[in-house]
Amino acid sequence: MDQLWGLLQRAQQLSPRPSQTIYKRVEGPQQGRLEEEEEDGEEGAEPLAHFCPMELRGPEPLGSRPGRQNLIPWAAAGRRAAPYLVLTALLIFTGAFLLGYVAFRGSCQACGDSLLVVSEDVNYEPGTGSQQLTLYWSDLQAMFLRLLGEGHLEDAIRQTSLRERVAGSAGMAALTQDIRAALSRHKLDHVWTDTHYVGLQFPDPAHPNTLHWVDAAGRAGEQLPLEDPDAYCPYSATGNATGELVYAHYGRPGDLQDLRARGVEPAGRLLLVRVGVTSFAQKVASAQDFGARGVLIYPDPEDFSQGPHKPGLSSHQAVYGHVHLGTGDPYTPGFPSFNQTQFPPVESSGLPSIPAQPISADIASRLLRKLKGPVAPQEWQGRLPGSPYRLGPGPGLQLRVNNHRASTPISNIFGCIEGLSEPDHYVVIGAQRDAWGPGAAKSAVGTAILLELVRTFSSMVSNGFRPRRSLLFISWDGGDFGSVGSTEWLEGYLSVLHLKAVAYVSLDNAVLGDDKFHAKTSPLLISLIENILKQVDSPNHSGQTIYEQVVFTNPNWDVEVIRPLPMDSSAYSFTAFVGVPAVELSFMEDDQVYPFLHTKEDTYENLHKMLRGRLPAVAQAVAQLAGQLLIRLSHDHLLPLDFGRYGDVVLRHIGSLNEYSGDLKARGLTLQWVYSARGDYFRAAEKLRQEIYSSEQGDERLMRMYNVRIMRVEFYFLSQYVSPADSPFRHIFLGHGDHTLGALLDHLRLLRTNGTGASGATSSGVVPSLGFQESRFRRQLALLTWTLQGAANALSGDVWNIDNNF
Repeated sequence: MDQLWGLLQRAQQLSPRPSQTIYKRVEGPQQGRLEEEEEDGEEGAEPLAHFCPMELRGPEPLGSRPGRQNLIPWAAAGRRAAPYLVLTALLIFTGAFLLGYVAFRGSCQACGDSLLVVSEDVNYEPGTGSQQLTLYWSDLQAMFLRLLGEGHLEDAIRQTSLRERVAGSAGMAALTQDIRAALSRHKLDHVWTDTHYVGLQFPDPAHPNTLHWVDAAGRAGEQLPLEDPDAYCPYSATGNATGELVYAHYGRPGDLQDLRARGVEPAGRLLLVRVGVTSFAQKVASAQDFGARGVLIYPDPEDFSQGPHKPGLSSHQAVYGHVHLGTGDPYTPGFPSFNQTQFPPVESSGLPSIPAQPISADIASRLLRKLKGPVAPQEWQGRLPGSPYRLGPGPGLQLRVNNHRASTPISNIFGCIEGLSEPDHYVVIGAQRDAWGPGAAKSAVGTAILLELVRTFSSMVSNGFRPRRSLLFISWDGGDFGSVGSTEWLEGYLSVLHLKAVAYVSLDNAVLGDDKFHAKTSPLLISLIENILKQVDSPNHSGQTIYEQVVFTNPNWDVEVIRPLPMDSSAYSFTAFVGVPAVELSFMEDDQVYPFLHTKEDTYENLHKMLRGRLPAVAQAVAQLAGQLLIRLSHDHLLPLDFGRYGDVVLRHIGSLNEYSGDLKARGLTLQWVYSARGDYFRAAEKLRQEIYSSEQGDERLMRMYNVRIMRVEFYFLSQYVSPADSPFRHIFLGHGDHTLGALLDHLRLLRTNGTGASGATSSGVVPSLGFQESRFRRQLALLTWTLQGAANALSGDVWNIDNNF
């Protein structure tokens, strides 16, 4: 630079006065023309501002005019300085580029964790003594982990499990007040409760449910003692059911079809089925579809964890479970049960018309020993001692169910930390509070983690953190009756939540073991879950993250971890009913399921023994996973929802559809429209991805516009062509009804079976005995295709950006 400055000074010395070229008016015969002239001016002299008319002459030969000789030293000096000027410009450009790159990396959410800025807002008030105006991901993560480690999760789990908290009980009312008070102590922006008056079903202490042998004349004989008389199936049909007993494995549609194929008719009989694989509600619905008169459900030792160091379920314990094939209050389907409002006299179509009752393994063993008929297949054999596991039929039985319905107040508790930039967009996390029995694993763990996260995020706000979007913490009531509390709240705000709720994280069933991690989730959250798993240490493999533990077993991590959302999860209604992406996080046993769930033996002591003392570490791991999901979802500038994943989901299912393309072609039918809609969705997703990639990350207005499109992707997959009152779970991939992809596949399978072999309905409601129906297929195809096409159109943005080839 010193050398360059010297050259410039030397060039200035060679020209003592500034020179400028002007044009002057030509007098005489050439009037009206201007002549170029060199004029030396004094320093600071102003040039002539305007001449008219004007003519430009061509260049004159060098040296033809006296004034030109002063330009030669200038030119020589300029030529010598040119390389240095170019180098200087390059240095300035390179420095500016590097500064811009660093600034961009700081604001880009997808550029890597080391430079990821979680908060670029510098106008919030930092905590006392804080000198930091911008919180980077590493800083925020360290703050979260430090504050989370100060809690006492294990004590909270123990204390919660000791409290009575059946929905509607006095103990639950006291716990509700205590939890609300705890939220208020943490100085959240808003704390409130809402109360719903719902129809719940309870056993009648004066008239308990009974089970009797029946003689050949149909008269009730010896009573079989129900060793756990408090156990029952909420929403079971009431009354008597009499018939011969048949063993039906897990009671799935396939099991009942197999039973019929072996010459044992389930219609008109009582079915004995095992706990597991499917929900109680699905077992009873399948039995009803096949004409059974009642269902007895028992826990078989084959299905539960056994071992010298693991406790097992007592043989005299029955397992509790509701049998409503749906969620929410079944006596006000589609309507919120606020303030005892009157509703039309209608009941949910998911309520069964046959009675059901849980029984213990001891009673099941006595029943199995009475069965005759063919021996059950090897895969149907269990481990009840002295039981030959025959299919039946056996002696007659009479089941009497006397449950009664009661209007019961339930209360959900809410706490909110308002977002700084997008307070009208909510990231929701919730946990069931109620339990039938101690409920240590069922709800005490989730409640403890929820309260710990409330305390942690409140402390983070005091230390300078403020999320971009609002955080909504919810403690649900009525969960053991089929996510009643959460569903009633969703029904009450159905028209709002799909516009405002970003995602839902469920803490229910969070710790059922310590060997495997499962995430029951919407596809939109899979990529974010993968990222978080890489940052949380495994609770039982020292030196490994949870992700590393998973891929050590199977490189395809999502095959090991990702599961679909089940109907008995509170997260299910958020996705299938409202169209909000949701996830339920769970640690499970490696070999078999946790045996004490929904029993009186679901105590803190049994859970602690089951995990061999690792309960605090596993609960802490779930809290870390959930908390870091909340941070990313509530504070990334661009929502970390992978909207391209649904293109892959459709592509996977198209492989199943392709199997029937030849059968359809023979009938003059085609699946081409589904393929076309899938292509449009894929192109729309890729186009949006490119738009986001090339956009300015610091443009708040643009980012909000993209976020609105991204957060509504799940809602786009709710079929707009079916009524929410008739088909509340309108999601074409996760829902239930004729509009779903599953129903279409079940219908297509009838092309191969010709409607023979079974008269019961499949899991999607298709009745095989009716055979393949072309008119119904066309309607199903239209519902699926146009919902998928609508999702593609919505993802494309404005109508002038949509390019349909239909």
